Amino acid sequence: MIDAPVTSRGARRSEFRPSASHGSGRGRAARAAERGRRGSSFRRTENRAGYLFLSPWLLGFFGLTAGPMLVSLYLAFTDYNLFNPPQWVGLDNFVELFHDPQYLQSVGVTLTYVVIGTPLKLASALGVAMLLNRSSRVQGFYRSALYVPSLLGASVSIAIVWKAMFSNGGVVDEILSAVGIHLGGWVGSVTLAMPMMIILACWQFGAPMVIFLAGLKQIPGELYEAASLDGAGAFRKFIGVTLPMLGPVLLFNLILDTIGSFQIFAPAYIISGGQGGPAGATMFYTLYLYIQGFTDFRMGYASAMAWLLVVVLGIVTYLFFRSSKSWANYTGGEE
Repeated sequence: MIDAPVTSRGARRSEFRPSASHGSGRGRAARAAERGRRGSSFRRTENRAGYLFLSPWLLGFFGLTAGPMLVSLYLAFTDYNLFNPPQWVGLDNFVELFHDPQYLQSVGVTLTYVVIGTPLKLASALGVAMLLNRSSRVQGFYRSALYVPSLLGASVSIAIVWKAMFSNGGVVDEILSAVGIHLGGWVGSVTLAMPMMIILACWQFGAPMVIFLAGLKQIPGELYEAASLDGAGAFRKFIGVTLPMLGPVLLFNLILDTIGSFQIFAPAYIISGGQGGPAGATMFYTLYLYIQGFTDFRMGYASAMAWLLVVVLGIVTYLFFRSSKSWANYTGGEE
């Protein structure tokens, strides 16, 4: 006779009772799901608020920057004079550029200004920054005073004053004549018009000066002390310590000021009366672009000029970054 298994009443009851751990697991899952729904709702609200605050910038970017750029890219391949519908001409505008003597002259004038003016401006900015790097109670005043020309340099009023100063019988002519140097007016001189524009560029050294000064403040004094112990003089300290440590700052200023030099317009327009004279000596690239687009109404041709400038600036910037690997060292970073 086989006996049936004996089970207690409590044991039989426990077979049908749900475990406490199972119930608590469901509760935790439900609470986690609820928190997830609340978190998702909060993130969606945050995203909507973020896009709302970004909307003015987005509208400006797509409506005033990206949109016009795409339109100008299309116009670069068309013959468009603002009055008639654009007519597709393919690469004709770009081919004509390299057969246009005035365009080639504007390229030469601009390259001369960039190659000579940009290094002189940066050298002036670095020299003044090194002078201001010394401790002085009036350092803040000098820093602000020397930065002011950068705020005013590109304005129309300064260009008018500059033109008056360098005209025949102007302040500069009078001062030079007083010491026996008779050059006449620089504005009307083919040989002196470019030096006048370069001096104006160097006068606007305030912005790179402030950036150089910030970089000089970051150079550890121990490096100069070590160089002094090795017998290095002021020039060797500058070549062996200051310049290498300022590599990233120099790269930053070099890129910004090179791009700015390629885009010079307002001073050239005001000083030359919008004609690029005398004899094309101040016919900068952007001035010739303006004349083609808004004086001769060759908007397709001007758009081709603009996009070619964009490509050139991209290539120049790329070359600066590529070459900087050998002279712009980032302390504490990986090569």
